[in-house]
Amino acid sequence: MPTFAYTVLDRTGTRSSGSLAAESRQAVVEGLLRQGLSPVSVEELRAAQPRPAAPRRRPGRVSQAAVEAFTRELANLLAAGVPLSRALHILARGASQPAARALWASVHDDVVSGMPLADAMAKWPRSFPPVYTAMVRAGETGGFLDVVLEQIADFRAREQDLKGRVKAAFVYPIVLAVLAGSVLVFLMIYFIPRFSAVFAEFGGSLPTLTRAVMAISGLVSRHGLMMALALAVAVIAVRRVLASEPGERAFQRMILRAPGIGNVIARFALVRFCRMLGTLLGAGVPMVAALRVAREAVGNQTLADAVGRATREVQHGLPLAASLAASPEFFPPAVVEMVAVAEQSGRLDKELVRLAGSYESELDRRLRMLVSLAEPVMLFIMAGLIGTVVISMLLPVFTLQDLIH
Repeated sequence: MPTFAYTVLDRTGTRSSGSLAAESRQAVVEGLLRQGLSPVSVEELRAAQPRPAAPRRRPGRVSQAAVEAFTRELANLLAAGVPLSRALHILARGASQPAARALWASVHDDVVSGMPLADAMAKWPRSFPPVYTAMVRAGETGGFLDVVLEQIADFRAREQDLKGRVKAAFVYPIVLAVLAGSVLVFLMIYFIPRFSAVFAEFGGSLPTLTRAVMAISGLVSRHGLMMALALAVAVIAVRRVLASEPGERAFQRMILRAPGIGNVIARFALVRFCRMLGTLLGAGVPMVAALRVAREAVGNQTLADAVGRATREVQHGLPLAASLAASPEFFPPAVVEMVAVAEQSGRLDKELVRLAGSYESELDRRLRMLVSLAEPVMLFIMAGLIGTVVISMLLPVFTLQDLIH
């Protein structure tokens, strides 16, 4: 009787492995399901060693757009009844980018050799992150892989659209800040020193504002290179501090407390968490396992801590709504109440996705309002700084006769 090695998830999302002798792979799967376990992979153990695969060139970086297109096309092929191995072969053969062709071929070869699709994708975490492979594994186990892949494609499309809107909202204020800094550097290094030479010829006492601006200009002109080097060293040091876990947490807490932008960051994290958790639950992933995956991929350490506390409380039997209520900075009372009602009605996955769409619209409005406020503020600051420099150079002109005497 053959022996099968298996990997399963229990009701809490904990993974375990073992082996079992049975007549067929289907008999092993049925036996594990009767025990309340969710099979992840079941493979027959063979005495002979598998033939080593021919060496393949390691795939390069594949764009997110290519991964999204691959996911949607694979879902369409599976929904049309095409076998998985043939669908992967078709996509690998039709890929236009060499890196994507190599990656799809690698996944195809692993699946043909008996590896589950989720495990074959998990070998390439840069292209297939944990939330992706967790949903694929749930689809393989439940027999609705095409539906899960379609959900993944929709999820990634909305994520990229939301990130694009957030980035686009801050482009104009950043351009204004760079422009203002460039103009100030030009004035300090080129414009003011020429006026300073003219004023020095006349002698006399200059206005206080003029002397202050001329002193700053002289400092920048004489020690500009050292100041730029010191700024570069400071930037590198700050980046290293932020790369550490305590530094990242402290920075994120500071940003969340900032007026205006802190609320936007919190709403962005809420939208991503709701959509991710709702999509995972809709794909059949158990609650605890879905919360763990959402925590790892949410992208905000402060929110990840809140989700981690909620995961532990759910694991101990507390409802999700009561667990989320302990973090009102991320989960407002209205959200907690709607989650509680959805838990009671059994529509939690659909309600979380609906909440994500609703708060995404609110986030878009807040971003537009924030940008509309940031633009005049940046213009005012830029005009104030440049105007101060220009006025400081014009003040001596009004007393030019006194300076000549």
